[in-house]
Amino acid sequence: MSFNQLKLAAIDELVQHSPEYGEILTLFRGIYSYVDESLGATGISFTPDAANHELRVQSGFPLVNPDVMTVDKAAASAFIAGLLATIGRESREGLPELERISQCLEEGNLDLPLLLGACLLRDRDKIASAAIEANVQAALLEFVLEATLKASLEPLATTLAEEDFSGWQESTCPVCGARAGMAELAGDEGRRYLCCSTCFFKWPYKRLQCPYCGNDENESLSYFTAGEGPTRVDTCKKCSRYLKTRDSRKGHAALPLEVEDLVTIHLDLLAGREGFEKGK
Repeated sequence: MSFNQLKLAAIDELVQHSPEYGEILTLFRGIYSYVDESLGATGISFTPDAANHELRVQSGFPLVNPDVMTVDKAAASAFIAGLLATIGRESREGLPELERISQCLEEGNLDLPLLLGACLLRDRDKIASAAIEANVQAALLEFVLEATLKASLEPLATTLAEEDFSGWQESTCPVCGARAGMAELAGDEGRRYLCCSTCFFKWPYKRLQCPYCGNDENESLSYFTAGEGPTRVDTCKKCSRYLKTRDSRKGHAALPLEVEDLVTIHLDLLAGREGFEKGK
């Protein structure tokens, strides 16, 4: 079973037992289905520098960057067009903006290699400029680009193991350089892993340290829970950011963290009310 099929199976089970998540899960189910059906058709490929891999790891440079990314414009444009159609079918909101992005694709007004590279580097200024020209929200354009990038990077990440990045000390992903989207406590000792927000690779990280500002002072690091689920919210008072953390020893160990993130949106809302911002 592929990683997208695992997500689909998890979503189907969740919808049966927790219908309150139906609306948001329906959208992402559509996206995962489309990605699974179009696997390998994003038009994006990567040729990492294997010869210098160990040096890059020791120097804190991720495996993937725009220099090793190749974008087939026609294939990427076709993939994104299908993605936009899928989002439009599953969510009736934002249809005019989706159509404007589709039109820009058809007219060749989106520089996909530039924008996908900017998305990989988290260069939101370039994406914001393109969004203004397309007359769409920057967040929507970034979501579409990131979904395309995720569909390209996750298959690569699944071929890699923790041992491939022995000695990695950074709080950013060793595969693609993105920030953590969630954390997980696993194993008998509850070892802490960060999970990439883009390629979903997991790597070990210090148990008591903010992955966003590096703060390790116990008095300014805390967490809160809501209900009896295995996921909590770790907070840092120094940078006012938070990271949701699942203790897999308490349950949901088989649930993909990307899906766990979707069904714990209530924790994001609570964190926002407490004045904390999601780290990106």
